[in-house]
Amino acid sequence: MRAIELAYDLGGPVVSAPFIWGHGLTSSRSEEDHFPLVDLHRVRSDHRVVRYDAAGHGESTPLPQPERGSWAELGADMVALVDHLKLDRVVVGGASMGAGTALHAALTLGRRVKGLVLVIPPTAWDERADQVAMYDQLAGIVERSGVDALLAAPPLPPPEPFALDTDWHDRRKATLRRADPVRLAANFRGAAFADLPTFDELRTLSMPTLVLAWNGDPGHPVSTAERLAEVLPQVEMRVAVSRDDFDAWTERVRQFLASLPDD
Repeated sequence: MRAIELAYDLGGPVVSAPFIWGHGLTSSRSEEDHFPLVDLHRVRSDHRVVRYDAAGHGESTPLPQPERGSWAELGADMVALVDHLKLDRVVVGGASMGAGTALHAALTLGRRVKGLVLVIPPTAWDERADQVAMYDQLAGIVERSGVDALLAAPPLPPPEPFALDTDWHDRRKATLRRADPVRLAANFRGAAFADLPTFDELRTLSMPTLVLAWNGDPGHPVSTAERLAEVLPQVEMRVAVSRDDFDAWTERVRQFLASLPDD
């Protein structure tokens, strides 16, 4: 797969097109087991799910160059995995970086994609420049001073659904402590090359799409989800403003997958 070896797992009944899921930046299959945005183990109770560690993450091979961390390049890896598994029709999706990956993969896969699931879409387009600068800054901090320097920085407020969650910051710190500093810095460098497809490209994606966003997170602003909802031809969007809203995401994904028409 393009000189990248991806670690993956799959499970669940083969009842329709498999659901290919991409995780977020600095995450992995293992990290998502600690705190999933969508509980894919529940989704597997009635749907085939393929999870994998993106290049530079988890058990997959490191990024050979920073530009290989762009979402377009990671999308090509997702396509390569679909081809490796000899899958004809699929649903693709992911969280944050994984959402960007899925959009780029869908452009290549075209009619092979039955549906899209985009969770907390990240900053994009004209809002991306400040985020890119932050990733370059974070990479430099880790390269010079290690992960401890990030742990010592004042924490950002949590997204609105987790405003009362006293464990939010502890979970974030635990993820950083488990990270390999060399890989973490490389992944930050790679994220600086990333952006979502252009509006003209997005308009060609006619498959049903579910967009799940949350309030209060500048790295994953509702504005990105709103612009996706304006441009993509067939979209359902939900925004979580409470913990109850967030807790409903897994069931909403299950319902969305079940609603996709049979081929």
